[in-house]
Amino acid sequence: MSLNLPLKIHFFFFRAYEILSDEKKRELYDQYGEQGLSGGNRGGGEDIFSFFTQSSQGKEKRGKDVIHRLKVTLEDLYKGKTSKLALQKTVICSECEGVGGKKGSVKSCTPCGGRGVVIKMKQLGPGMIQQIQQVCQDCGGEGETIEEKDKCKHCKGKKVESQRKILEVHIDKGMKDGQKIVFSGEGDQTPGIITGDVIIILDLKDHGTFFFF
Repeated sequence: MSLNLPLKIHFFFFRAYEILSDEKKRELYDQYGEQGLSGGNRGGGEDIFSFFTQSSQGKEKRGKDVIHRLKVTLEDLYKGKTSKLALQKTVICSECEGVGGKKGSVKSCTPCGGRGVVIKMKQLGPGMIQQIQQVCQDCGGEGETIEEKDKCKHCKGKKVESQRKILEVHIDKGMKDGQKIVFSGEGDQTPGIITGDVIIILDLKDHGTFFFF
């Protein structure tokens, strides 16, 4: 199908309205998606779900940054100091390398098509359609399923494990209250997602002699 964007929008809304107006088609679509409406043969067409969610696809996901406040004294900022910070972080499972189970055991979730979410369409009135996005109950939002017997014994299919990490925080002479020290890529790890940073924010303690306003 080679339609320009405005025509595609009209087409997909018309198609959605057609499905909503027919109870059997709506049930088939909710359970099997566009494939269920065409007997498993889409003939190169586009899925309504794919069209409505394409704006969020193709973007490289990045994990959240982890922020810690480190108490420092005026002397620490003046003279400089090295502090050790112990963190408990999530890392890729060392046994299954983030797969979650035996090789070949991970399957794409059928109900959500591997997206981790399903779209429910609700008709509000003539020509008015509301899209409701929900986490897929079959895969819990993972987009993949693994049979219990094939799950990694180490991480139990979670793909990650907990690890203690020691960071050496070098406070240079002349640093200021509120200044940030960034450890790139030291945040929690998740398969398929760029690891975020650990950000240390210097927090100046009250001084017994000097006062700051």
